[in-house]
Amino acid sequence: MSTIAIDEQTHAEELAAIRNLVATVEHAQNNERPDEFLALFRPDAIWTTGGGKRLFGLEAISEFTHQVLPGGMQGLSVAFELEHVVFIRPDVAAVKLRQVYTTPDGLDVGTPLWVLSKEDGRWLIAASQNMAAPDDEVPADAEQRSIFKPGA
Repeated sequence: MSTIAIDEQTHAEELAAIRNLVATVEHAQNNERPDEFLALFRPDAIWTTGGGKRLFGLEAISEFTHQVLPGGMQGLSVAFELEHVVFIRPDVAAVKLRQVYTTPDGLDVGTPLWVLSKEDGRWLIAASQNMAAPDDEVPADAEQRSIFKPGA
């Protein structure tokens, strides 16, 4: 089985739209804007946090986000690097990211995988699995930091 080939121009346009979605997530988190963040999800989305909390559906994701995001970024910032995109179909993409939180104690590095679907011409998050990537850290010490603790 292989991924779907799309022409060069469409590929560039879709990558630009996906980069925009990633930038919007980064902006929403850094500026503690839960509604901006939640607008990027399908209603039936699945989200697994860096701490392993499993959330099913936009209502559960919203409840969690409204609990942790306001005030949750105090003293922190996050940056996302788009590492790889696989277009499974023209309207479905697997997106691998490097997520770097800057904390007072140093860096927390995560490695989310997002599954995006294109709905009414707009990319939305259908599923996400996040986890720590301590081997990518400088220095490596994620287990002692708050971002990727179980339940977070």
